[in-house]
Amino acid sequence: MPSTHGTSTTKPSISKPGTSKSSFFRSAHVRIPALAALVLPLALSLATGCDRGHSPDVAATVNGHSILKTELEKYYKNSLADQSQPQQPTAEQADSLRLNILHQLIEDEIMQQRAAKLNLLATDAEVDAKIAEIKAPYTQDQFDQRLKDKNLTLDDLKHDLRRSLTNEKLLNKEINSKINVSDAEISDYYNTHKSEFNLVEAQYHLAQIIVTSVPTNQPINLQNSKASNDADAKKKIQALHNRLESGEDFGAIAMNFSEQPATSSNGGDMGFIPESQLHADANIYNSVTKLKPGQITEILPVFDQPSSKKIVGYAIYKLISKEPAGQRELSDPRVQQAIRQQLRDSRSQLLKSAYFEMLRDQARVQNFYAEEIFKNDAH
Repeated sequence: MPSTHGTSTTKPSISKPGTSKSSFFRSAHVRIPALAALVLPLALSLATGCDRGHSPDVAATVNGHSILKTELEKYYKNSLADQSQPQQPTAEQADSLRLNILHQLIEDEIMQQRAAKLNLLATDAEVDAKIAEIKAPYTQDQFDQRLKDKNLTLDDLKHDLRRSLTNEKLLNKEINSKINVSDAEISDYYNTHKSEFNLVEAQYHLAQIIVTSVPTNQPINLQNSKASNDADAKKKIQALHNRLESGEDFGAIAMNFSEQPATSSNGGDMGFIPESQLHADANIYNSVTKLKPGQITEILPVFDQPSSKKIVGYAIYKLISKEPAGQRELSDPRVQQAIRQQLRDSRSQLLKSAYFEMLRDQARVQNFYAEEIFKNDAH
């Protein structure tokens, strides 16, 4: 069960962080709209008959629109800065990363031009609404700090969000709105994959709030609230437990005060935990299995290791829901919805791949940076 080792209080056996509205700050890797995550990588091809007199400041053009080397370099540097263990890449690694980033920029520009032709560009109102959604969990100072941590300005964020929202609008109109999954297809899938809907053991959907005396230098919650010693940890966890019993929202408390960064940003949500994993800690098992959905445990100790008796922190768990063991029938609306979504996602992925290939074939792309690499390195 939850343990703390070194500078991190984790629960490797059962922790399962999810997503949250603030996940933009955690997931922005290269800081361009996540087009590459939506599609299978497309082969990088070079247009023939390139304009040999292009400006040295231009990395590539898409139907005459320039992608500047300064833009490419900005995303390249941010990609390096986002690495958890940054190290200086070799020259070949650096060229390869820049090529991959430029490939994404080219694909994104193709999408933007297509969206403009269909009058689907994201509006200022849509961008502002998304900004408000991202800012919602934070104070203004916290929001500004997270922009600074990601080397982003507000204009950078708006620019990237506008392109991302535009891509989303385009895909929804051209692809997702045209996908229909019939009841017969759902039934066929269920009959073929019936075993997938048979839970061999009960599953507990849990959320957690962790407070620990173990020091850390990384951001851990919205308030940057951190206990400094065991007495401080006891005092803090008791205060949080009192607030929960007074009716305050568990997710909000977790986001602001929990010292488990893997789950605090998601309101403490750990996902579904198999009952067998709960048995690893008798205190947690005995406490959680007595709960009804919506209830919380008493304050429980957090040990340095599952087999250790050294207390390094304290925890509160909330039971969100429980799924008993057994076969889930097709008549269960949750089963139908899960199958429908899976079939939609699979079909959408295939159609997007085909769609991007079609758009790429219709575009005139000149990748000057790729040509430079080939010219300089080919012998």
